[in-house]
Amino acid sequence: MKTILIAEDNPINRELLRELLEVRGYTVAEACDGQEALAMVEQAPPDILLLDIGMPQLDGFAVVRKLRENPRFVSLPVVAVTAYAMQSDREKIMNSGFDGYLSKPVNSTSLVQELDRLLARPDAQSAPLSQPCERQIGTRTARAIAKQAAEP
Repeated sequence: MKTILIAEDNPINRELLRELLEVRGYTVAEACDGQEALAMVEQAPPDILLLDIGMPQLDGFAVVRKLRENPRFVSLPVVAVTAYAMQSDREKIMNSGFDGYLSKPVNSTSLVQELDRLLARPDAQSAPLSQPCERQIGTRTARAIAKQAAEP
């Protein structure tokens, strides 16, 4: 089973991504900020890192830069998940060491296509991760998650 680490400071966004991934059979780990994401990757590298750009401690650009400086993580697929949706933002992100790009709100079809593309690479890595983030979800969020997960 493939493991995906979500690094996102917004608990609702983390929950939405987690639900979309778990319903498709992925093992999901969560980090609440960039520093925590780096520690978790160091402990047990995931198959893919979904990385928010705007986070406390270390933003997504700093995290991907640190990962690419480490020979162990040069080939770790990292996907930017961001509200920055302009073409120039995408180009800046893709030129900064990211392997993929998803704009928020995340479209479930785009998410699956991006994961399929990156997991098909021969250098994908895998290991189980812990769950340090506190899970926060309400009934309305659960309904929104279920609705988005049901989208093709």
